[in-house]
Amino acid sequence: MTIFARIKSLTEKNKMGKVIAIANQKGGVGKTTTAINLAASLAVLEKKVLIIDADPQANTTSGLNFSPDNDQKRTLYEVMIGAIDIRDTLIQTEIANLHMIPSHINLVGAEIEMLSDASRESVLKSALAQIRDEYDYIVIDCSPSLGLITVNSLTAADSVMIPVQPEFFALEGLGKLLQTIRLVQGDPNPYLTIEGFVVTMFDGRTKVHNQVLEQLREHFGDMVFKTIIQRNIRLSEAPSHGKPIILYDVICNGTTNYLNLAKEVLERNS
Repeated sequence: MTIFARIKSLTEKNKMGKVIAIANQKGGVGKTTTAINLAASLAVLEKKVLIIDADPQANTTSGLNFSPDNDQKRTLYEVMIGAIDIRDTLIQTEIANLHMIPSHINLVGAEIEMLSDASRESVLKSALAQIRDEYDYIVIDCSPSLGLITVNSLTAADSVMIPVQPEFFALEGLGKLLQTIRLVQGDPNPYLTIEGFVVTMFDGRTKVHNQVLEQLREHFGDMVFKTIIQRNIRLSEAPSHGKPIILYDVICNGTTNYLNLAKEVLERNS
């Protein structure tokens, strides 16, 4: 490869959107809430964003006002088994700069159907290569399990954002997730990095929340985002209305927190 070809290759690579997987194998830590509201906030900040629902529970899909049963033939499942082109799954959300690829309970079966595929860990990465340069950011909401779909998400990602609820039991599960990340870094995706840990559902009035936050910052330092997602009832209500928090209540703490998180992500990647 000539020097000019290398420069062109690097330039084209830099134009591709950054892929951030939102992952934590422990449920109830605000993973889907973070995926939806980070993606929406980045879009409001004039970035072109794609959010991918890679969880068979399809909470991101319903949280953005789409029913997983509306169109069962145009979801991530069909992409993973090679039935349709990834472009055929793109949905325009209520926010102009935000597209979504929906999920469906059928995605559970994809892991079995993909077992005979020699490149089964990189199916999503290959599919995303077709559209990646059309977005500034691609956010993947991972399943709470550490199965093949999550491995595909981590293989396709540039980085992993890890939501952490400030409770001691939540900390115990981090080791297993970090071990999975190291395994993915070992072969399918050696360039995978940790975008950072984001503390969710934080209540500064409780001693344990402050203790866990202090431990996280002592252990992981700058890898812990400065922005903290405070416990907020409006954040809990928004998904039942099929809206990201910024469309449900623009002046609540949840909106402010996620806009600040999006700005911090942009600063880290500038």
